[in-house]
Amino acid sequence: MIGLIKNFYNKIGRPINLMEVCGTHTVAIFKHGIRSLLPEGLRLLSGPGCPVCVTSIKDIDKAIALSMLDNVILCTFGDMMRVPGGKKSLSEAKAEGADIRIVYSPLDCLNIAKENGNKKVVFFSAGFETTTPSVAGTLFEAEKQKIDNFYVYSVNKLVPPALDILLQSDEVNIDGFILPGHVSTIIGIHPYEFIAEKYKKPSVITGFKADDILTGIAMLLKQIAEERAAVEIQYKSVVTETGNQKAVDFINEFFEPCDSYWRGIGLLPNSGLRLREKYRHRDAEVVFNIDVSDIAEPKGCQCGLVLRGIKIPSECPLFGKACTPEKPVGACMVSTEGSCAAYYKYNF
Repeated sequence: MIGLIKNFYNKIGRPINLMEVCGTHTVAIFKHGIRSLLPEGLRLLSGPGCPVCVTSIKDIDKAIALSMLDNVILCTFGDMMRVPGGKKSLSEAKAEGADIRIVYSPLDCLNIAKENGNKKVVFFSAGFETTTPSVAGTLFEAEKQKIDNFYVYSVNKLVPPALDILLQSDEVNIDGFILPGHVSTIIGIHPYEFIAEKYKKPSVITGFKADDILTGIAMLLKQIAEERAAVEIQYKSVVTETGNQKAVDFINEFFEPCDSYWRGIGLLPNSGLRLREKYRHRDAEVVFNIDVSDIAEPKGCQCGLVLRGIKIPSECPLFGKACTPEKPVGACMVSTEGSCAAYYKYNF
């Protein structure tokens, strides 16, 4: 496969930038040493495909504010605990006495709600299309079982609108996309078709093993060499053209698109998901009416440029110095899927 990649690259005859959108791909690429196998002018750039990394400071601060309300239990996934907010993280808020609990599934929140009927249980829901159906399923069960003390604070986001914004930017130079395998099991290929039709860029939905990724890269280079653009599926054992329609229908029953702020990138139109009016009585942001001040990104942090593929983590002046996995400054160093954390783990 390496020989095929080199042949296609030589036919193209110019430097190529490919973006792996998904954080899991970033980790796999480092783990398998894939960058070291590629021709010198073929660069792999990390994208905004880590939901922890793109959760805004303000959303973290709102979640912390919710956790500090009387009779509120805030539930979240473990990888959100150490993400820096404006002044502290959820982990620090918990140490100060806030009732914050780590769950492994949104459904765990319903058991907590039933066991604590005198309290209000809020699930801090961060994720992409992959995890959103499980949140919709939890809302379905809450309605069905009439568990009235369960709420969702949704900072869920959609991948395709973020790619659209990236491609509109003059700063970003991307020749093709390694598209996320997990997200694509849900949404299929059609939401990505604008990449080829509007921007004439090739993309390949790719699996996570070394040979999957190398095959996906070869498929991208073949499209570029042939001067064509399409959305292709390498990960055919899991991904279909139409995706999982039942899961998509479940998302659409409970959620609707909304503008959403992506950490380090900005406010992106129709890139987030909020509860529909029918279920707004479970929307924690509406019910609790929490507001916090806007706080700027930490001085010197380059997470936004890393998430847009403009810089690599080692080009950030804080990387490996002021910002490490033990004491992260930016969100990209917190999550195991964050670009900075992956660079640090496999390069230091």
